[in-house]
Amino acid sequence: MGLVRSRFVAAVAVVAALGGGASAPSPAVAGVAAPPPVYPAVGPTTHILDHSALLGPVAEPAWYEANIPFVDLPDKDIQATYYYRWQTYKEALKYTGPEDGWIVSEFLGPVGYSAPYGGIDAAAAHHIYEGRWLRDPRYVDDYLDYWLSGSGAGAKPATDGLNDNTTDWAHQYSFWAADAAVARAEVSGDWRFLVDRLPELQRQYQGWKTTNFDASPGLYWQTPVWDAMELTASSYQSSDPYHGGDGYRPTINAYQYGDARALALLLRKAGEPAAAARYDREATVLRANVEKYLWDPASSFYKHVMRDGNPSLAPVADREEIGFIPWYFHMAPAQDAAAWAQLTDPQGFAAPYGPTTTERRSPWFMHQALDGCCHWDGPSWPYATSQTLTALANELIDYPAQPYVDRDDFYSVLRGYALTQRKNGRPYVAEAHHPDEDRWIYDGRGHSEDYNHSTFNDIVLSGLLGIRPQPDDSVRISPLVPADWSHFAVENLAYHGHNLSVVWDRDGSAYGQGSGLRVWVDGKLRLRRATLAGVTVPVAGGPAGGAALPELVDDAANVTKTGYPAAVASYTWPGDAAVNAIDGQDFHLDVPTTRWTSYASPNASDWLEVDLGAATRVSDVRIDFYDDNGGVRTPSSFTLQAQGLDGTWQDVPGQHRDPAVPVGRAINRVVIDPPIVTDRLRVVASRDGGGAVGITALQLWRRPDPALTAGFAGLDGGVLDVDAGRTVTVTTTVTADRPRTAVQATLEVPRGWTARAVTPSTAARLTPGRPLRTTWKVSVPGDADLSASQPIRLLAQSGAGGDGTSSALVSAQYQFSPADFPTTAWDDDFTTDRTAQYRVDRPAGGEPAPAFSVADGALTAHSTARAFGVLAAPVTGSPAGTAIIVAPKQFAGSAPEDSLFIGQSAGNGDNALAWYNNHFATSGVDVQVGGAGRGDATGDCCTQVQWQPGDRFAVVVRWGQLTTWYEHAGSWRQIHTAPVGRAVDTATLASWAPAVGLRLDAGSLSLDRITVLTR
Repeated sequence: MGLVRSRFVAAVAVVAALGGGASAPSPAVAGVAAPPPVYPAVGPTTHILDHSALLGPVAEPAWYEANIPFVDLPDKDIQATYYYRWQTYKEALKYTGPEDGWIVSEFLGPVGYSAPYGGIDAAAAHHIYEGRWLRDPRYVDDYLDYWLSGSGAGAKPATDGLNDNTTDWAHQYSFWAADAAVARAEVSGDWRFLVDRLPELQRQYQGWKTTNFDASPGLYWQTPVWDAMELTASSYQSSDPYHGGDGYRPTINAYQYGDARALALLLRKAGEPAAAARYDREATVLRANVEKYLWDPASSFYKHVMRDGNPSLAPVADREEIGFIPWYFHMAPAQDAAAWAQLTDPQGFAAPYGPTTTERRSPWFMHQALDGCCHWDGPSWPYATSQTLTALANELIDYPAQPYVDRDDFYSVLRGYALTQRKNGRPYVAEAHHPDEDRWIYDGRGHSEDYNHSTFNDIVLSGLLGIRPQPDDSVRISPLVPADWSHFAVENLAYHGHNLSVVWDRDGSAYGQGSGLRVWVDGKLRLRRATLAGVTVPVAGGPAGGAALPELVDDAANVTKTGYPAAVASYTWPGDAAVNAIDGQDFHLDVPTTRWTSYASPNASDWLEVDLGAATRVSDVRIDFYDDNGGVRTPSSFTLQAQGLDGTWQDVPGQHRDPAVPVGRAINRVVIDPPIVTDRLRVVASRDGGGAVGITALQLWRRPDPALTAGFAGLDGGVLDVDAGRTVTVTTTVTADRPRTAVQATLEVPRGWTARAVTPSTAARLTPGRPLRTTWKVSVPGDADLSASQPIRLLAQSGAGGDGTSSALVSAQYQFSPADFPTTAWDDDFTTDRTAQYRVDRPAGGEPAPAFSVADGALTAHSTARAFGVLAAPVTGSPAGTAIIVAPKQFAGSAPEDSLFIGQSAGNGDNALAWYNNHFATSGVDVQVGGAGRGDATGDCCTQVQWQPGDRFAVVVRWGQLTTWYEHAGSWRQIHTAPVGRAVDTATLASWAPAVGLRLDAGSLSLDRITVLTR
């Protein structure tokens, strides 16, 4: 792509100096639209509270000012917890990329059992309920789509560790998706968003019906661990205490009841009353069956009922906190209110840091709970506490009066919940708390900090302050505050596209707005009352979804921290990482870290670079500088630079900065006008007098053209198969959902590659149904390093580009084929016995080698106990690339070792070997040099794979990487990558012998063939 004429002549000159070409920065055409605001506009409202004083020293205070409702409460412990929990929610917001956008994480750091990008559906409904009060709708919009149709709805392995009863991530754990989505719409007023997603919401509901519904009792069942509740009181009464026995539980049945009611409401709004009536009937029948089987009249409580070995469907003896969940969904009838007596009973669930998850009178109360995480047989668990408090608010506000609990009980439990969320006197939430002592008992460093698996602010707003969202154009206000509270206030609450402020001031002295209850909508007083009795206030419908901002894409985000975009720095403190600055999260915690810093750097100034791999249009750069008020401080100044194709760095032209002087712990925005197209940017930051700097987030936000969709055609799995020294054909499409003129498509490729359009890449006019289809020839240089997949980016814009630039990415990567390795260095099909030509290495200390024999066209390893031997072929690898292909014949069936190893070896202590463990159906890589293990060169662990007779394994050693491949039904797929070049250089590794290892505990393990191919 050549340079485009610009009204900024000086900018053109600077960009030309950078080198020009496809990957060099180049200015866009004139007429770019004004950049969108960073935050949604608050709009007309009241100005009663001092927001800055209420927030305190949070990072990025402008985000809170634009998004959250501000509250002022007489109880400063609840108030402090409220603002702290908005901080934890913001920390949990993770931008994953253009496909899925924003998600809400449970753990700040990743865990191995999560869905793509760290999503876990166990607490997803909590996340939606809490996030429904944010003004910016994009976070929850994206998050709902992630679970309904995005990566969170994708296939997962049906394994014991990931729920072997379900096959998609959105059904890994119990999840009340439709109910939460409707609860969100009742705040935002955006019903169209959900009506458009009715098919996906119904599919989510039906998924549970397909896998977890028993028609005979008409109930849903669940395994406690997949309710996110392992090791419960009912679990201990099964044969599998960890998972728990399958049972008909108040949880899953109440969740499905709530979802059925929510779907009925949505279908009525969509004008489908017959379909709505069907869900209403299902809910009614389910409610009756829950009353019949799960309500225990002898103990006045909803209970777990074992599914198996329990023909009479008798409930367990123990009350568990899950028995309150039916009130969360208004499922419990009024006559069951006696259950609530257990909440305040000293032998029930009452505790100073409670409620407890199992009643105290149970023999399983706190059984082994202090032996280690995670037991839900007594500890105070925020996940369950938030469910119980929401249910209690419903009982007190929406049900008839009863003698068992009152608003003072609600306040007492809520206050205890707030005080639970402390550590060393400061707000803090982890996994589980001791019910009677002021300490967290499940709290792993680097794992549990600010653990986002519950609600609190939703309970304050909808329960304590009684802001009850409605499906029509009104809001109900029914506070549950203590009778002796003289005042409280909530301000700037985004509701149905408006701003809601509610003030209670008994004598008018607290806020100076007059005495009694007052309600404002958009800064205009709508209600004045002397008492706190419940009241409904009309709120006319506003803009759907509230203050809408345009869709934006951060082209620098790399939440997986692998491949591209990549980040490097001039210096990085060992406890940090350059890629942390582009990991999609922006927070300032020490543990876990999501920042780059130059702490202890010897340099006068330091830089952080983002390499996109393929160029994009850059116009909106946002930087959040880390400042710990200690060794890392806000820079005095910084420079934003782009790199030309000649390798030189130049200041980016056309910068407009806000603020003009760098600030720490807040967004520093650089608007580039005209925009540039570049693949590499860096921030060079320095402090007057020297000292370390840091960045928690470096973002490159791009606005797509809302009318244009860019894409690639004819690709298998979204991957382009490439190899060094070859030219491949790529077809791109640009479609329009409304007429567009002067449409242009540009294909941006990695540096050194070339892309040539062989069909037109421009269209004078594009209309719906007539796409711009372009064929490109992409040439890969012979010395290209394809150790990692390379991005190729299609950019599409129309007119003057003022409506934004749409983009699509494809991953260009090497796909193994034996034909790519034309030289056969060794081929042993075991028709003759050549074992004497192999060297036998023993990488595992004192483990003896098995006995090897050749017969009937197979090599067999025999052993009666643990044995491990590596057969090194009498050849060497090639620096240009080596492939070792192995065809197993049968595995031994022993445990835990029944393993095949493939790679290269130079003796007992020098080897790089991929392994496949048939017993565990997993694969990984081991690397050792000089007898020392090199975990940094293994690519971590592990990949699930299950060998079947006839399948083959291959290892390719090329570009300093060891990749493992698995062939099934004639098709090869990559299963693991290890950066072995970190441990041994390419030439040395090539001198090692291609090798095959066999490790087993007993029996016989056989191979059909070993083939070594080189380039």
